[in-house]
Amino acid sequence: MENKLINILTICRKAGGITTGFDPVKEGSLEGKIFVILLASDISEKSEKEIRFSVKEKAEIIKTDITKKEFEFYLGKFCAIIGITNKGFADKIREILA
Repeated sequence: MENKLINILTICRKAGGITTGFDPVKEGSLEGKIFVILLASDISEKSEKEIRFSVKEKAEIIKTDITKKEFEFYLGKFCAIIGITNKGFADKIREILA
């Protein structure tokens, strides 16, 4: 499952369908531009609590088994919060993680 998710994320990144970081993901989700938010497995409790509170029902939030270091390796950015801005990729990610 993790390999499938990583494959989709790398394709999504190449297609420009990813936003990273707390503030950009929060703003994008409040504007309705982010469909799924992925959290790293080692995200701090404070950051997870804040993003869940800030976004509320605007976007689905999924905590993954992928660490921040793994996100950095595969996506080229060290981050704990990733927003998916492409609906097709968001649907595929939901399907993989279901």
